[in-house]
Amino acid sequence: MPWTTEHYPSAMQNLPRLVRLKAIAIANALLAEGMEEGRAIRIAIAKAKQWACRGSS
Repeated sequence: MPWTTEHYPSAMQNLPRLVRLKAIAIANALLAEGMEEGRAIRIAIAKAKQWACRGSS
């Protein structure tokens, strides 16, 4: 099931709002490609954090 801004994995709960939104988008894309949910969550969080760091420098 795709995640939304109201329904997302608990692992994303403490992320800043913009990082969480990016992680949700990445995770949904990975799920659409057939990736396993747990792996998609971990990768999405890591990539969203990288995205946020690049944007702040």
